[in-house]
Amino acid sequence: MRPALFPMPLPRLALSLTALLTLGGAFGGAASAQTGGLLPLVSVGEKWPQAQETYLIRVLPQDAGKPLGLEVYSPNFNLADYVDGRRGAGYFGDELYKKNEPFETTFSLSGPGGTVVERRFSMNRDHTWESLFAGGLPAGTYTLKVTSRGDGKNAFALRTAAPFTLETSDFSVNARDTEQTPLLAARLDVPAGWVGKTVGLLNYDVDGPQEAETWVVQPGGKRVNLTVSGNGKAVTDTFRVTPELVGEWQVFIRVLPTTRQYSNAIRYSFRLNDQPVTARVGGFTPPENLKMSNQLLVDVVDPQGRPIPGASYTLVGDSVVRPALPAGYVPVSSTILSGTGNIVSPTEIRYQPGFNKLRFVARPPEGQLTVDAVALYGEQRIPLTGIAFEVAGRTLTTPGTLPLAPGDYPVTPSAIPGSTVTPPLPGRVPDAGTGKVTLEYRVQTEITLVTAPDILNACDVTQLTATARTDFPHRLPARLKLNLPAGWTSDYPLEVPGEFSGGAPLRLKVPVRVCRSDTAEAVLDPLDLRTTGQARVRNPGGANVTRTVQGGARASLGKSVEPAAQGYTVTLTFTVDRTLEQVRLFDPLPTGGSTSAVRGPLNVQGPSLAGVDPRADGDTIVLARVIPGTYTLTYTLLTDLPADRVVTAPDLDW
Repeated sequence: MRPALFPMPLPRLALSLTALLTLGGAFGGAASAQTGGLLPLVSVGEKWPQAQETYLIRVLPQDAGKPLGLEVYSPNFNLADYVDGRRGAGYFGDELYKKNEPFETTFSLSGPGGTVVERRFSMNRDHTWESLFAGGLPAGTYTLKVTSRGDGKNAFALRTAAPFTLETSDFSVNARDTEQTPLLAARLDVPAGWVGKTVGLLNYDVDGPQEAETWVVQPGGKRVNLTVSGNGKAVTDTFRVTPELVGEWQVFIRVLPTTRQYSNAIRYSFRLNDQPVTARVGGFTPPENLKMSNQLLVDVVDPQGRPIPGASYTLVGDSVVRPALPAGYVPVSSTILSGTGNIVSPTEIRYQPGFNKLRFVARPPEGQLTVDAVALYGEQRIPLTGIAFEVAGRTLTTPGTLPLAPGDYPVTPSAIPGSTVTPPLPGRVPDAGTGKVTLEYRVQTEITLVTAPDILNACDVTQLTATARTDFPHRLPARLKLNLPAGWTSDYPLEVPGEFSGGAPLRLKVPVRVCRSDTAEAVLDPLDLRTTGQARVRNPGGANVTRTVQGGARASLGKSVEPAAQGYTVTLTFTVDRTLEQVRLFDPLPTGGSTSAVRGPLNVQGPSLAGVDPRADGDTIVLARVIPGTYTLTYTLLTDLPADRVVTAPDLDW
């Protein structure tokens, strides 16, 4: 790109190498270029295909927080570079095409969290070395944009600290006639995955082959000349990638003695199958004895002075710095360790240009979570200690308190025999506060009542044993009580207080005199858990009837009642000394229960030649024909009456 004012070359001037970027020989040849000597970059204010120069800086997770060391040489437009049609000593390539018009260049670094730093540089008469951003950054991809405003171009150089690099797919370089040695413009890494694909190298506006030559050195040291673009023209050289071409490609340019201009802005682009791919650019060695004009060192540490992982800082203009803290961190203080400025707040310092070292202190967000446990036992909440639980990957016991960053934390309770527990809602930890989670174990218990014996004669003594049991290992207070029905009496206490737990039940044994069939009740307080136990009184006797009629026939009928598994077993014993027809046995069913008594099927045993054929007709059992002998009739009586009320008097007739 020719200077607008001077289409013809001017006489070369002797230059002081110490005033130039030395880069191992003033941005030297191919050998020194391996150590970082790269061609200065350039930003063109007007009449250029791209409005801004864009470079990428990738911060990998393992490199987060490491010092970026982003520095720039000659960010200002140097009015001494190209003034009144002449080059000054130490010419670097700045050109202003319209006199007395302003020119400025802005460097803006932004990333996932927004703008990190933005610096605007205008005009001066020195090549200065500036620090753009020295601190660390969280992992992510950051973009450095360089934009110039004004009719001219501003040459500069960029570098970063290891392991960071500057990458770009489209960028501009500044070639000077004072540097007629091969200058390294970019390094392109060609991986094995590109084999079979096409790499395109584009150059724009070299102004013809008399101005400069450009080439690529491929793996193995092979030099391949690139086509030189004309004035305002672009040209692309393409390469089919083979396994032999996998590795680093180096792109060079050299200004020829036949050049017609002091400096030339040239644009390079890199493509893979016509899609942009990035190459590495940048790097410089500052001139000897040159001190950095402005350097800002910022520490972002915790109260113990340790760097905060993921913390950084942002710059606002040329005088304001603010910390960029990880989520939740709370600012504590700010300090000017060296330099000049004013502390505005724990999150802002205003400083004056020069060498400044600042420190921001922030504390990590931290609260506490307390976890306790209770046993739900009736209406009581009994505190439990030593119960294991897990939270945030740690196992503790109740009651336990642990420091945690603010947030929600699931708490996993351990199991306790004899209880059920529902996982609680996650514990919420506030900053500088304490959250609480209570593990609630609902106790499982049982109560039994045993009557032994459960069938006895009227007013005999049986023993009632009430037992409260649980598998819960912790001791539980309780009271066992017995409720006796009418007709049941005891001279012993009918309740006992105490405790029970897994393997240690609570018992109440009481001898009771039972004079009627009924049910007792056992109660476990404070749960109001209840159960029952029965005792049945045997039949107090039987009933017999004997009938003799005219003609000499004689018959007798006896009746007995015994408790059965269900209801009662009724046995009728009928004896006759003559053959009789249509014998009627009167056997009234008992009355007075909550439901009517029911007679089950009849079962008859007697002489085999008889034609008994029994049938029930209400309270009467009819036998069709009997012969002399003894007959036994049995059936099941279903009733809820006690044994002493089920016996009714029988009768017979024929």
